[in-house]
Amino acid sequence: MKFSIHQLLILLLIFVISSCITKKAAVEPTTKIFPFGDTVHIRDGSIVYGLPMTVLNIEVELEKRIEKQGPYARFANDLLGIKDIITQDKETWSVASIGIKTTLELDPSELYVIETNSIFQSNALKLKKEGLILDLNPEIYENPREAGNIRKPSDLRKGFFDLGSDEYFVNQSDTAFRLVKLDTSFIKIPYLVEKKKQLSIDQLAEKAAKSLLELRDGRHLLLSGEANVFPQDKSPLDEINRLEREYLALFAGKTWTESRTFSFSLIPQKSMSGNTVSLFRFSQETGISDNGSKTGIPVNIQFSPNVQTKEITVITHPKAVNDNSGGYDKLYYRMPQIVTVSLKRGEETLFTSRKLIYQFGNVIQLPSNYIIGK
Repeated sequence: MKFSIHQLLILLLIFVISSCITKKAAVEPTTKIFPFGDTVHIRDGSIVYGLPMTVLNIEVELEKRIEKQGPYARFANDLLGIKDIITQDKETWSVASIGIKTTLELDPSELYVIETNSIFQSNALKLKKEGLILDLNPEIYENPREAGNIRKPSDLRKGFFDLGSDEYFVNQSDTAFRLVKLDTSFIKIPYLVEKKKQLSIDQLAEKAAKSLLELRDGRHLLLSGEANVFPQDKSPLDEINRLEREYLALFAGKTWTESRTFSFSLIPQKSMSGNTVSLFRFSQETGISDNGSKTGIPVNIQFSPNVQTKEITVITHPKAVNDNSGGYDKLYYRMPQIVTVSLKRGEETLFTSRKLIYQFGNVIQLPSNYIIGK
């Protein structure tokens, strides 16, 4: 059969068009992004990334105030005329400062796979120390740890190691007898025995009170100019004042403080949004205890979102419906919520601050070739 020139040209044109379509289909770049799961097989050259997760690191600094009764407390009124003294040992706890710092970690429940047969042209993925995460949000609310003033412990000595007496024993002489045998009889020969006798608490208190009053008399002489030798600086007066405080503490008691820091880590869950979560219990008598304890007042953390991103409507891409693999060429990322975080002890607010909580936001998508900046 002979073909006309017109028919040959039509066949040639069909062949060229079909070859171009086949070649184009073969080299057309495709990108698929889909959630990572147990049934997903990762191919060579794929990229796995995860979304960020906010972790709250809470530091609570407590101050323990210790009151120690003096060994001569019952003699304070009789010997010095002091009535307002510490009459029993006591410990009380108080909250000195609270700080909350947020850190980002890789969320193991939000992992995604990128498969492409060409170069993945996007700088939206940022490599961080916590892992390969998608972070498209500014860190304007990620401030350093906020905390109150930290109180330093007192420089007073803890406890009483010196009872303030110049002597604690007195020598006491006594006469003893020794039997000596002479022929058929025994005779008693006397001799002196010296023993050390410990001073009673009454005697020690009297000596300490006497030393205290002598210090006050000496200070009065220095300040009034009646002393034989006048000091060139205030060092003697400072030493007299220090000794007076030490002697006075034997009667009135001592007070000092100690600081202790407790750390807690909390991963906020979406179900906590708008609710309160109990962290621990606090008591002025025992300090911090766990939630199972029956003592103290619960200290709760409350999350109050300021911006409701849950109202964002996401329209599904038509390609995602027709694609059997469930993936299409859009990157998953998470829009965080701005949340007011508050710590409360009962009805008292101990701490409040604005934080970015990624878990409270929605997971949405943007084009895979999205470029941040230039």
